[in-house]
Amino acid sequence: MNEESKIAIEQVDSVPAPPRARVDDAEAPADKLERKRDYLEGFLAEKPAGAAPGEPGGDLYEGVIAALRDIFDPEIPVNIYDLGLIYGVDVDSDGGVIVTMTLTTPHCPVAESMPAEVELRVGAVPGVRDAEVNLVWDPPWDPAKMSDEARLELGML
Repeated sequence: MNEESKIAIEQVDSVPAPPRARVDDAEAPADKLERKRDYLEGFLAEKPAGAAPGEPGGDLYEGVIAALRDIFDPEIPVNIYDLGLIYGVDVDSDGGVIVTMTLTTPHCPVAESMPAEVELRVGAVPGVRDAEVNLVWDPPWDPAKMSDEARLELGML
């Protein structure tokens, strides 16, 4: 063993006792109650920060999602939102909505009518200035995009 790796040991006879808590140092019950009351009143008076209308949780965004949940695929008894056909909903501050969606296959029988129906239904949501639908094929739809509710409805859970 070399000299540098040795541990120095110091022997002591006693250690001073830590200071004891004193009753004089404690907070008076009335002061403690007043502090809690102030905190509680401030907490209850605080209003939650609302989401902007066009953001998830906002009224306009949630209205668009509700409208999408009212549109059902004619071949599958599940709405297009839970089916996973909606890839994105963008709402701007002026009430313009862009919905990015796909269909189960490019050969879907409603390939021509479904985007028009989505545009019509989203455009009818109060507060929406105009609606645009972008139909995309990449990434392709697959059953993994379905919500748990859709899987349950189709007996896949």
